[in-house]
Amino acid sequence: MAAPRRSIPLHLLRKMFRVLLLSMAGLISLALLIALAFYLTCPVYKFTTPSPFRGDLIFNPYDSINDIHWLKANFQVQSRAWYGITDGRKNSNLLIDSVYGLLGYDIIATSDYQKINRHRVEEDAYIPVYEHGYGIRKNHQVLIGSRRVLWRDYPLFQNLHHKQDILRRLNPDNALIYIAHPKLRDAYTPEEMRFLGGYHGIEVLNNFRNSAAHWDAALSAGNYVTILGNDDSHNVTRPGEVGNYCTWIQAGTVSADEIRKALTRGKSYGMAIHHPPGSPLSQKVIMSSGLPRLTTARVTDDTVMVGFSEPADEILFIGQNAEVRKTIPGNSKGYYVFHKKDTYIRTEALFRDRCRIYLNPFCRYNGTAPARFPVPETDTYRTWIFRTISLATIIFILLNIISLRRRRNLKKKLHS
Repeated sequence: MAAPRRSIPLHLLRKMFRVLLLSMAGLISLALLIALAFYLTCPVYKFTTPSPFRGDLIFNPYDSINDIHWLKANFQVQSRAWYGITDGRKNSNLLIDSVYGLLGYDIIATSDYQKINRHRVEEDAYIPVYEHGYGIRKNHQVLIGSRRVLWRDYPLFQNLHHKQDILRRLNPDNALIYIAHPKLRDAYTPEEMRFLGGYHGIEVLNNFRNSAAHWDAALSAGNYVTILGNDDSHNVTRPGEVGNYCTWIQAGTVSADEIRKALTRGKSYGMAIHHPPGSPLSQKVIMSSGLPRLTTARVTDDTVMVGFSEPADEILFIGQNAEVRKTIPGNSKGYYVFHKKDTYIRTEALFRDRCRIYLNPFCRYNGTAPARFPVPETDTYRTWIFRTISLATIIFILLNIISLRRRRNLKKKLHS
């Protein structure tokens, strides 16, 4: 005969529930205190007035390219990490390699949240990558050539100074910093891109958003930042999430060092690959083998000449403040003559299958490489004023809370 089950006494259940609630409250309080400490210690930065590109020469990021050594890359895809807590839990490293290998990608880098994926670390082509950020507004960065993870973030909200501070803190430990999907949840506004410095490029193309307006805002301010195109897939078993975007990189070999150098110099371009809705993976694999590509990009005096492997429906030349300066229909080649008011020109080519190529910009310069905005200086005076006022406010609030509690306790004693 089975022994009767003993039920847990009600008072014990209440005690366990109380302990659980107190533990959760303690963890939440600790997290809030850490976040508060981050916010209170954020510096105030001195942002300079934007100044468009200037100079008598035209910078060509594609100088000395050839038609052969283009490598297809994706730097944004999440795998199972942190015991499956983060999105990407259905993706294994081997599955990611398999799917993207079928789609013809030469460089497959996994950008787990707050974690450097060490898959294939022993290979020359291994590039340490991760996605930084855990805030509610998706203020994320794609980091390439990473040495360690930065755990600091501003999770509740971010103003221009918070965003700049994260970029500054990421600089020492990452070879390349790209602002991820800035349009998603308005994590970054185009206006903010006119001032932020200390990063190398923008993830303009992404499954979630196209952020060309943010790119043009940065370029119009005179900040030479380049394009990155990634799927940012969280489930590679869904055909709709893979093979939609990529970055083409001009490099002789698939080595981490050459890839980083090419990206730094801007010898790359983004591509949006159109597939009819519901296309199976097998159809995407077939289409991926016949994509148009950049074949030539030359600058002669003040004239830019670009050429592609097949005729484009239209070739657009886009300049200052995202203004379309010239459109060439139905041709595999196009040219543009810089006018006096042109500070930069970037090219988009739309093809018959609705595939679109986005070239890095040609811009005015004086003979040295066009500058990327450095990290702005901190305003020491305003920083300490902010910290002093913030700390005084917190102390004032705490003293009032203590005072109110004492009054309540005193009233209870008088009534008892």
